[in-house]
Amino acid sequence: MSIGHVAAAAGVSKALVDYHFKEKEALLRALVENVGLGVIDRAQAAINRVSDEHVLDSYWEWLERELTLGDLRILRALAEYDSERVRAAVRRVVQQRRELTTQHVALVFSTLGLVPRVPAALMGETVLAFVDGLAAIGAVEEEWNPRPAFDVLWLALLTLAE
Repeated sequence: MSIGHVAAAAGVSKALVDYHFKEKEALLRALVENVGLGVIDRAQAAINRVSDEHVLDSYWEWLERELTLGDLRILRALAEYDSERVRAAVRRVVQQRRELTTQHVALVFSTLGLVPRVPAALMGETVLAFVDGLAAIGAVEEEWNPRPAFDVLWLALLTLAE
């Protein structure tokens, strides 16, 4: 990716992109923040609209949309970019995602009237890694259906209830 590619895709001059971002690293940090904010906002909205009857279906609907949008893959790719400042921006987004995932796990268990025997934060780490793994697989396996894997993960997590 180059500043010229970004300018062409945005339909603006390269000079305008250079004026606002000065360097490619600044553009990538802005991309991380923008994409990350979208992922976080959609995750928070999903938590806010959970229905008691279909808590896991609501979670799946959010995840399916995220996998379709591809923003998780973008964040994953930028986490490996050769810039400490870009990776630091990704880590900030991941920390917020971690907190929301932990909230979502706790909400699933409480909505189902279950008490987890394992801390929600630990299960949240597992779910976060799982979601990122689904995003990575989806990048190479376009016809793959992640729903069965999602169901198996949650069946396993729910067995951790008292």
